[in-house]
Amino acid sequence: MRLTGSVKRCAFAAVTLLSATICSPVGAGTGARPADPLSPTGRWTAYQRGAAQRPPMGWNSWNAFGSNIDEAKLISAATTVVDTGLAKKGYRYIDLDDGWWLKRRLSDGRIIVRTATFPSAAIKDGETSFRPLTDRLHAMGLKAGIYSDIGRNTCAEMYSTDGLNQPEGTLAEREVGLYDHIDQDVRLYFADWGFDLIKVDACGIRGLGSASDFVTSGKFRALGPLVDSDSLGRTDIPKVRDLYDRVRRALERYNPDDDFVFSLCLWGSANVRSWAKDVGNMSRTSDDIAPTWGRMLHSLDTASRRPLYAHPGSWNDPDMLYIGTGDFDADHLVEARSHFALWAMLNAPLMIGYDLRKAPQSLLDIFGNDRIIALDQDPAGNQAVLAFDSDDVQIFVKTLASGDKAVAILNRTAAPLKASLTAGHLKFLSDAAVDLTDLWTGAHVRFTGEHNFALAPHQTLIFSAAGKRKLAGGLYLSEQPGVVNPAVDGVVVPEADPLVYRPIFWAGTHGGGEHPRYGGWGGAQADLTPYGVQLAIADRRFENGIGVLSGSRLEVRNQGFATFRAQVGVDDSARDRSHAVTFLVYGDGKLIARSRPMRFGEAPQNLSANVAGVKLIELVARSDAPTRFPDPVTWGDAALLR
Repeated sequence: MRLTGSVKRCAFAAVTLLSATICSPVGAGTGARPADPLSPTGRWTAYQRGAAQRPPMGWNSWNAFGSNIDEAKLISAATTVVDTGLAKKGYRYIDLDDGWWLKRRLSDGRIIVRTATFPSAAIKDGETSFRPLTDRLHAMGLKAGIYSDIGRNTCAEMYSTDGLNQPEGTLAEREVGLYDHIDQDVRLYFADWGFDLIKVDACGIRGLGSASDFVTSGKFRALGPLVDSDSLGRTDIPKVRDLYDRVRRALERYNPDDDFVFSLCLWGSANVRSWAKDVGNMSRTSDDIAPTWGRMLHSLDTASRRPLYAHPGSWNDPDMLYIGTGDFDADHLVEARSHFALWAMLNAPLMIGYDLRKAPQSLLDIFGNDRIIALDQDPAGNQAVLAFDSDDVQIFVKTLASGDKAVAILNRTAAPLKASLTAGHLKFLSDAAVDLTDLWTGAHVRFTGEHNFALAPHQTLIFSAAGKRKLAGGLYLSEQPGVVNPAVDGVVVPEADPLVYRPIFWAGTHGGGEHPRYGGWGGAQADLTPYGVQLAIADRRFENGIGVLSGSRLEVRNQGFATFRAQVGVDDSARDRSHAVTFLVYGDGKLIARSRPMRFGEAPQNLSANVAGVKLIELVARSDAPTRFPDPVTWGDAALLR
């Protein structure tokens, strides 16, 4: 049922794990049929408000100082960012993480700043305000970021080992998180205090069940838990999304000029990687990064297979840069360069997490590499796609606004090895010259067909690449994930992704080990099926295309192309195989092409549509019956042509 001319209200689907919202008219009653989420809307629904058309860049206090942060350290970091020239290169956000508050005043609910560590916040009549601090940062040409939690209590309150700078007072006074105060706190932080970014954590809705030690000891009130990091089934996904959506609405209310950044810090829980793109500007895909190679790989893997879920305005966030510490310090420059290069290929927000007062020139040179910053900030907004994937070597390829490519070759192992880069990895013709430029050294390489590279342990080679395109006069959709939004990806029951590298975590080797935990297995993929195998229809294999589940709707922004074409069908990896799937193409909300109902094992059908003048294309794969675990379908060789 399409809803026109009526006021709407939205409620989450009855299956609580569904990430899509379903709308029904106010007053329709419980018996009203919900709107069809596969019906075309004619509009792009990934998040566009806020100031994040390119990945935000800056500095965050947490990795450098934890809760032991104060005004002098923050201003010193800001001054160093300006004096070293990093601010001119794009590092503008100076983010104050946990450890800044004193308490919540019970008489009016207002947050009080800890003036012992932030003396400029002490203003007349005993009031506190961060306005002097944000004014100072703004006068330096910078932006100011602040931290909170979606629950009543923050992560450091619950898990700090040193207890420094934690909220004081009664149980209620220590409840400094956003819960029950979203509108009030967002107004205070942005309208009154002048902040430009907010990072919203979620510890306060994770570990505070009635049986937790925190609650039984009387330290905190029970709340939920709404999130179970180890179990999607025990997580209330609709409730968690609703809380973050309330923050979004408050940010839009108090920032009508859209000069804000909303950073979701839900660490990949609550299936956030499927819906964050519709709610905020950047979203953590993993638990906290740490200064170890394995932990960096872990964070990388949580974002690397999700290029279709990041777009200009809303980015995957594999966490802050840990360059400068541990495996990424000045004695490990190979690893530090890999970390930086990979984050740039992912279009990750580049947030420095290091005490820059101690940074040697070798580290400043990494943070300030113009070529790689430009790669991260490329206006096309295409996250790199994995062109080759293994436990040892990965090859990432990104399509740039110029039409050229960027390519990174990662040695994940602690041993030297060799890797071949082919023209096919770049979607270039194998009989034409390919020109590479090393983004660290500026050195040039030319080859035809393929070129062999020797990689040192943990090394990432990174290049810009120019060549003759395999697809003349157009782009495969998988080359431009920044314009493809899986508005409905078909996932009914979120499953944990088993391909994320699992290093030793906080508990060391206590317990039974680290198990898959992040939702996303089964989501839409570029050049692969939702479950990570090669696209194939009736034994015809496709190197290019979009893999998604039936019961899906993809939004595609059309940037001046005239024709859409694909070969469609039920993928050979289908498991249920009992339902036919019809493929439909819409242009600005109107049906422009349709397949016959397709069944497993049937040869792919050619589908073509005239999209000249169309702004938004929608690709729908509709099953003839709903199922709890939909089959994968393939849009083979899906492309837009001039």
